[in-house]
Amino acid sequence: MEKLKGALVVGFLRLFALLPWRAVQATGSAIGWLMWKIPNRTREVVRINLAKCFPELDEAARERLVGATLRDIGKIFTESACAWIWPVERTLKLVKEVEGLDVLQDALASGKGVVGVASHLGNWEVLNHYFCSLCKPVIFYRPPKLKAVDELLQKQRAQMGNRVAPSTKEGILSVIKEVRRGGVVGIPADPEPSLSAGVFVPFCAIQALTSKFVPGMLAGGKARGVILNAVRLPDNSGFRVIFEAVPEDMYSENPEIAAAAMSRELERYVRAYPSQYLWSMKRFKKRPEGEKKWY
Repeated sequence: MEKLKGALVVGFLRLFALLPWRAVQATGSAIGWLMWKIPNRTREVVRINLAKCFPELDEAARERLVGATLRDIGKIFTESACAWIWPVERTLKLVKEVEGLDVLQDALASGKGVVGVASHLGNWEVLNHYFCSLCKPVIFYRPPKLKAVDELLQKQRAQMGNRVAPSTKEGILSVIKEVRRGGVVGIPADPEPSLSAGVFVPFCAIQALTSKFVPGMLAGGKARGVILNAVRLPDNSGFRVIFEAVPEDMYSENPEIAAAAMSRELERYVRAYPSQYLWSMKRFKKRPEGEKKWY
């Protein structure tokens, strides 16, 4: 049954990748609209997260943001299908604007290891290809449950001669070793870690369990950190890739100070592009002791 599910998912991805770009965007938006209008668990998670993180919005405004978010989530799915199936050169043409390239170049020239700090904002698959076209990083990722999809992603995410590392003990060690020997890694900083691997710090004014992994690799200036994002352009024609140096506090050897600084930077981008964040993630699943669960 798992093989059949995997084959069906990969088949749908290949179908989406046959569409012209405008149709990719329109199809993704339509999928998201249906997710907004038809009762489903994803919509409820988005509503819970936005209600908690944007209490200043009235109900009507927040529901409009729910709709915009789900349409953008639909676009992420169809856009990512293209990034996974297309030749990488075609995906790179979707990058229409680049900001802060000198920040990455300076970090690469520093002689230290470089940690690219990404998040689930905009389209991280397009970002992955562009980042890998500039250097040869190890990309850290959480493997999907379906083996066929995981095999596809491992192949497609390494088209530029880079490597991938799953979020296993071996994968974590390989990422740490790469940074220590002066290499480059890319890590999504916003998935919720285990309790032992994280600290609770504010994110959108909510206490969120945040990974100590990235700040730990930067602590004391052992490596250089660069924030990475690829946000969708307003006309849906492509993406703006943004590189930015991490704030000084992210180099702190105090894990709470460093994690809080990382969380503030992620929040700044999320508030600038609120509908482009993956609010369907159960980002706040683990709560501080004594606090009621959200989901």
